[in-house]
Amino acid sequence: MGTIPAELVATAQPKFDLTESSAQQHLYQLTEALLALPDLTLADLQAQAGSDAPLELRIAAKLVASRWAVQRINRLVQVGVVFAMWGEQNRLYPKSADNPHGEDALRVKLEQLRWISQDMPVQWTLYAVDDGCPHGSGRIAQEIAGDDSQVKVLFLTDALPSNGPALAKLASANDSRKGGAVILGCQQALADGMEAVIYTDADNSVHLGQIGLLLEPFAAGHKVVLGNRKDPQSVLVKQEARWGIGIKVLRHMQRMIGQAIFSQGIRDTQAAFKLYSREVLQNILQNPTVYDFSFDTDWLLAVIAMQEPMKRVPFAFIDSAAESASIVQGPMTTWETLLLGLLKAVRARQIPHNEAMAQVLDEEIKSYKDLDLLINHLPPELESATETDLGDPAVMSPQALQAWIKARKGSE
Repeated sequence: MGTIPAELVATAQPKFDLTESSAQQHLYQLTEALLALPDLTLADLQAQAGSDAPLELRIAAKLVASRWAVQRINRLVQVGVVFAMWGEQNRLYPKSADNPHGEDALRVKLEQLRWISQDMPVQWTLYAVDDGCPHGSGRIAQEIAGDDSQVKVLFLTDALPSNGPALAKLASANDSRKGGAVILGCQQALADGMEAVIYTDADNSVHLGQIGLLLEPFAAGHKVVLGNRKDPQSVLVKQEARWGIGIKVLRHMQRMIGQAIFSQGIRDTQAAFKLYSREVLQNILQNPTVYDFSFDTDWLLAVIAMQEPMKRVPFAFIDSAAESASIVQGPMTTWETLLLGLLKAVRARQIPHNEAMAQVLDEEIKSYKDLDLLINHLPPELESATETDLGDPAVMSPQALQAWIKARKGSE
């Protein structure tokens, strides 16, 4: 058994600050030290960098696993990495006294991708797409990227109106909420000959040195590979406290509508760390249903309709909450989009779902204001419900939910 020296473990930090460049550099140093250990195996990593280990060591272990995964790929892989930008002007710049939440996100992503691909069979291009940002995220990204040939900055506004099927139903960039920008980035990646696309978020929540965890299954034949933050082997630092106790109600409704997804054990639908092959993407982009935050579930439903299996992999994720769209725009605005977009997608793709629950959404959830009435309250039926109980109508039926929702509305 390869043992991680105690003195090396002692250097690992218990927290990780996404805004500090020194933290990023120390993580690389720790990772390289682990890679240099001659007898270390994946089993050793999993045993010694488990949930009780310092956070930085656990993240480094995922980077080591990713590097090993890439080393096992026996052919050249060409991949596009896409992220959307709206209101990302602060994250794109480095941290400073005037910009306390700055992450220097574009430069950090480039460094991460170069680290994982150096002397490895991976070629990549990073596609940063301005989603109609009123603060000039795209312009800022262009300034930062300069003449770097591995970065393409795209503007959704410039692509609209479009006659192509992928964006034809999108009237303007103002009608997109992330989904339209990701679609444009994927279109460009396919036009550039990429054989797969990975999409992520604009922040540094996902270290892109982990892309080997997606690329190895892809190179082995999997056409869809999903990052899964719910996996016990994942590293997840997430500020769940941003939601009220009524989040159980929203998830219960979501899982009844999206039963085709959740019945497969896919719980982490919104993870911004997914890979889609060229073939699957071409199918999805023929007829996307939505262009907002709910595009993740629309794409998953498209894959289900194709009867294409989906591989899930654990990875490390650190929530970048301070500038999160769900905070800036309001959590229930986001959840309104997720629920109603999911409903639109299952209907458009004719995917079986709980139709009684769908009717409740039609009748009771007209806007985020209705969800605001629910998020800080919990019906007795769901008080002791576990994660696996959510979505089971036997735990709380759509009819019972509707009665509870009506009572909540009447109490305000």
